[in-house]
Amino acid sequence: MCRYITADEKPLPTADTSDLGPNQERLPHVSEEAAEMGKITGEGGPDVDQGTPIQEILQRDPESQEKAPQVIQDDIKSTAPKGSRPYSTSARRQQEAMIDFEDGEVELPGHKFGLPELPLQRTANMKHRYDPVIVQVTNLLMQDGKLSRAQTKMAKILNYLRTTPPPTVNPNRPLIPGAPPASHLPLNPVLYLTLAIDSVAPLLRIRSQKGAAGGGVALQIPVPLGLRQRRRQAVMWILDAASKRRSAGSGKGMFAQKVAQELISIVEGKSALWDRRGGIHKLAVSARSNLSTGRRR
Repeated sequence: MCRYITADEKPLPTADTSDLGPNQERLPHVSEEAAEMGKITGEGGPDVDQGTPIQEILQRDPESQEKAPQVIQDDIKSTAPKGSRPYSTSARRQQEAMIDFEDGEVELPGHKFGLPELPLQRTANMKHRYDPVIVQVTNLLMQDGKLSRAQTKMAKILNYLRTTPPPTVNPNRPLIPGAPPASHLPLNPVLYLTLAIDSVAPLLRIRSQKGAAGGGVALQIPVPLGLRQRRRQAVMWILDAASKRRSAGSGKGMFAQKVAQELISIVEGKSALWDRRGGIHKLAVSARSNLSTGRRR
C-alpha cells in the first residue's frame, strides 16, 4: 500500500542553506578577477568585453530583436548610432601597423630582414659562399664522395695554420709578389693557404708528343697552364708530399696536420716541391725550341 503524507503529519525536511555546496558559490573567472584587481589598483586589467557584443549582432537581425530580453532591447535603443564602435578589432590594428600614413609606403610582410641589394655579391650565392681555393682543395681532399670528411680536414688545416707561430720566409725562395708580411699570415689562414699554393704552383707542364721528330721519337713540348690547372697541380704535389711525411702520432686528424706542416714548409722555403717546380721550369725552357716542331699543320 502507498502511504501519503498529509498536512497533520510531520513536514518534509528542508535543505540547510547555512553551508553552500561546491557549485552554489563559485570563484569568478580569472579574467574577471584580474579586471576587478585592475580597477582597484588603477593599472587597468584585461578587457572582458572583447569580441563582438550581442547588441551589434541583434542590430543586424530585426526579427531577433523582438525575441530578445527587455534589458537588451533597452540597451540597443540607448546605444550610440550605427557605424561607431568603442574599440578597434585586431585586424584593424594590424592593418594600421603595416601602413605608415606619413610617407604612404607599405611594408612587405613576411620578411624578417630587409631584402638584399642588387646586384648580388659573389659570395651571396649559397653554392659560391666559400673561397674558390677552399672549394678546390676540399674537392681534391675528398675520397669516395665523402664531402663532410673533406670539409672537416679542411677546417683542421686552416685551424693549424691559424694557431702556429708565424713562418720565417727564405729570401732565396721568395713568395709571389704582393704577399703580406709573414707575421700577418696566421691572422688570415685562407690567404696563408692561397699564398703557399700559388707560390709553388708550376707555370707550365711538359707534354710528350710521339713521332713529332720522326722515327717514333717523342718530343717534350711545354704547355702553359691556367690558374685552376696550376693550383690543382700544386695541391696534388702537396698531398703527395704530405702522405710521405712521418706521422707524429695517430688519429683521424694526423693527415690534415701533415698537410698543414707541408704548407708551412713551402712558405719557409724548406719543402722539396720548390726543386720539383724548378726542374719542370728548366725542362720547359730547354724544350721551348720544340714548340714550332710540335704544331699541327
